[in-house]
Amino acid sequence: MAEIDLRRIIKNYGAQPVVQDLSLQIADREFLVLVGASGCGKSTTLRMLAGLETPDSGEILIGGRVVTQLPPKERDVAMVFQSYALYPHLSVFDNISFSLQLRGVPHNEIRKKVHEAADSLDLTAYLDRKPKALSGGQRQRVALARAIVRQPQAFLMDEPLSNLDAKLRTQTRVELKRLHQRLATTIVYVTHDQTEALTMGDRIAVLNKGRLAQVDTPRTIYDRPANIFVAGFIGSPAMNFLHGVLRQDDLGKIWLRCADQDVTIPALGDGHTDSKVLNRPIILGVRPEALSLSRDGTGLKALVDVVEPSGGRTYVHLTAGQQRIVADFDTFSIPDLRSGDSLSLSFRHSQLHIFDPDTEAALLHTSSHDAAGGLN
Repeated sequence: MAEIDLRRIIKNYGAQPVVQDLSLQIADREFLVLVGASGCGKSTTLRMLAGLETPDSGEILIGGRVVTQLPPKERDVAMVFQSYALYPHLSVFDNISFSLQLRGVPHNEIRKKVHEAADSLDLTAYLDRKPKALSGGQRQRVALARAIVRQPQAFLMDEPLSNLDAKLRTQTRVELKRLHQRLATTIVYVTHDQTEALTMGDRIAVLNKGRLAQVDTPRTIYDRPANIFVAGFIGSPAMNFLHGVLRQDDLGKIWLRCADQDVTIPALGDGHTDSKVLNRPIILGVRPEALSLSRDGTGLKALVDVVEPSGGRTYVHLTAGQQRIVADFDTFSIPDLRSGDSLSLSFRHSQLHIFDPDTEAALLHTSSHDAAGGLN
């Protein structure tokens, strides 16, 4: 069993706080992604798991065993770094088998393990080559194979795909998911790329300035972000944040006062729930794909700034007063747009989020999973 348990971990570099009171439980055989902006503490957390850094306080358990003060070799984990860290003078076979040779594993067993790992990563044809004769993607797979042959309790991966081009990164993401399914082992994966986090993780842990902002499944993180940071970090293009005030008229219709306009938006729920968000400053979060063209002209008036065609999708950057907005449209459902064009935008009921402007915490989410279109 390879459960990993981080208990109230604190790590500072001098006076600079890096990881602050981090508690996180990772289940056996789970693929957990640590994600956040540069400097949020995700790589430091991984290095503490590996034994390359020591926390100032707190405990780390792997497989139920306290390993906080143990050296890396006694933790039974394998780390894959952002840099391939291959020995240039050794063949692919010797790079993969290096740790086994150091442990004195019999030669026949080494060959068996190396060929099994190479087969799983399509490296068999390259075992006699030196790293300089490989592409970047092949070198990264060698680094993965070197970790696999150790058969550790857990794999720790620190941005292993960041040196690959976009196409190869996509292919390798799929390979890693297949590898996880085949090995059925625990993986802790660090990335700054929220697309990698959404597509790869069983769960995502979002870090912000050394603190855990939210941990949950990718779907929940996307649909129900806990605060403005998570909402803005997860999703591409990023969520729009509109500052305004909500009110409800005598007929029950809800209006948003925003950018010197009064815009009708879909009902947010029953009166009791609405009382949390009505008649007070709020921040309305709307993902780009939750915006559509208002056919009756009653939506939010905005001016087109930049149009970004992207095949079947078109990203339109707009301004409404002082507020910047990005809309994600189906290319074939909108007219040709030019800078300076005026549009009227409506909001999709199932994808609205309301945040407190002072605490930045989420106050309300409408649910894309609720058949009645109510609140979640």
